[in-house]
Formats: sequence, C-alpha cells, structure tokens
Amino acid sequence: MDTSTLRKVIYDTDPGVDDAMALYFALAHPCIDVVGITTTFGNVTVEQAASNALYLTAIANRNIPVTQGVKTPWFRAPGTPPDFIHGGDGLGNLPSRVATSNQLDPRTSAQFIVDMARANPGEITLAAVGPLGNLATALKLEPLLPSLLQEVIIMGGSVMEPGNVSPVAEANIWNDPHAADLVFTAGWKLTMVGLDVTHRVVTELSLFKKIAEHHRHIATDTLHHAVAFYSTFYSGLHKHIAQTPGCFAHDLLAFIYLVNPELFTLENGRIRVATEGLAQGQTMMNRRDYIDYPQAGWGQGQPLTQVCMQVDSAGCIALFENTLMGSWLEQ
Repeated sequence: MDTSTLRKVIYDTDPGVDDAMALYFALAHPCIDVVGITTTFGNVTVEQAASNALYLTAIANRNIPVTQGVKTPWFRAPGTPPDFIHGGDGLGNLPSRVATSNQLDPRTSAQFIVDMARANPGEITLAAVGPLGNLATALKLEPLLPSLLQEVIIMGGSVMEPGNVSPVAEANIWNDPHAADLVFTAGWKLTMVGLDVTHRVVTELSLFKKIAEHHRHIATDTLHHAVAFYSTFYSGLHKHIAQTPGCFAHDLLAFIYLVNPELFTLENGRIRVATEGLAQGQTMMNRRDYIDYPQAGWGQGQPLTQVCMQVDSAGCIALFENTLMGSWLEQ
C-alpha cells in the first residue's frame, strides 16, 4: 500500500447501526486511519453513543480515542432517540455484551476536534454522520478550524430526494438545524453525502451474514445482529427492501466517498438550512447561482458545498464487501 494515500479521519458519530457499518468499513480499509471517534446524541443518547463506540472498537481489538460530545440540540427541544429503528441500545438490542476495558478520553468532542486539528494542520478529514453540534461547537472554540482541517464530509441532508423525518428534511440535519446551518456556511472544504445517494444503495442482510460466517468473530457477529434489527424496520417501510431484506447504507457512504469519490456524481452549490417551521431541517441548495435573489442569505459570500447527487450503487456494495471480507480482524 502507498502510505501517502493514508487519510487521517476523526469520525463524528451517533452509533447507530449504519454508524457501526461505517466504522467497521473505516477500520478495515487500508487507506483510512481513524485517529479519533467523537460522539453525539442522535440515534441514541450521547452517553449510549459513546458506550457503543467504545464497545465496537474494543471487540474489533482497536484502542482509538473516544470522546463524549453534545447532549442536545443548540436551540430546539431535544427529541427521543428512535429505538424502533436502531434498538434501545443503538445496536439492535444486543442480548449481551462482553466485558471491555476501553475508557473515554476526558475531553469534550469539540475540544478533541480542535486539539487534533491544531496538532495536525491540514492533515485531518472529519467525517460527520450525526447531528452537527460537535462541529458547530468546535467552530466556536476555534474560528480558524476550516483552515486547519483537510476536509469535512457530512452524511446528511437532501436536495431532490424526499426527507426521512419530514417531506423535506433528513434526520441528522433536522435534529440540530441551527448547528447544521453554521457548519454549511463555515467555509471549509465540505461535501454533503445525503439521501439523494444513500437511498440508492441498499446493503442486503445476506451480505452481513456472509461476512459474519467468513470471519467468525464477535465484531462481525455484532454487526450482523444489529443489521438484522435495522433491516426489519426498513422492510416494513419499503416494499423493494421487504422483498430482499436489507437496509440503506447511509453513514457508510461518507467513507466510501472519502476513498472512492469517482463512484459519485457531484454538483456544487450554496446550502442553507431551514431552522424552524414545517421546513425545519431542509437543506436548501441554490442551483441557479446566476440569479441575484432578493432573499437575503444567498449571496456570493456564502461558501460552496459539494453535493453528491448520483452514485454507482453496485460499485459501493462491491467495495464494502471486498473491504469487510479482508483480513482486518486478523491483525
């Protein structure tokens, strides 16, 4: 492997079944170096998210710094974690957990992000797949953060695809819309991997069974169990998934974009987030930049975001399978 291609990544996450899929892909891929995991509320409470991150890394024999971050949205009232989607524990209600010894890093997630960015200027990519309160808080701590990070990749939002918590809003953005709008207007190199592409990639439950049987390891058994629960939710929601049980690979695509961006078709535009009302959490993209709109907030001073609009679904699934079937758990 050409080590010059190794990407240092901070994984900002709320695990979560698809978060676990993404984590294990990142740990298995030879070009990704996960240098820290920062946790937030979202799919579960932030306390459960941190516990899950510690557990998932420990059973995969990895000791990666894990921090606990924001507990609630910036301004809106906190909601209830969707236990009917991810299970009460975020991992499909695991029947038991083995004892592990990994401990939390005492820093807040925002402080960890700032510390790592300052220590490694221009070297770290931040992959954020939950609500964006940790990134927004880190921006408040260090206004120069956009120039210190190499790139930010967000799994969240939607441009053309209907939302999954309202007709127009995706869950991560909807959960903390004020933080999201700050992140989209901060000025870093930013790519949005949203529902426009994640709803085009379905990972079948049979694939996770194949991976678990190949490795015969607690990590892949845990992932298979979690995906089985997650797939039941999606099978009840979408007829095409019910025919062949599986799930959308939402958070996974942030990391697939990181290592194989050629699998995606991108469009550049200015993104703003609706922070209240029926459109709360909507990621609005200006696709006609040549128009001088009278509505404030769309001027040329707003930064551009790269938005994934199309995806090679078969290519993504093949990459995921090949990566997870590798020898990453035998090291």
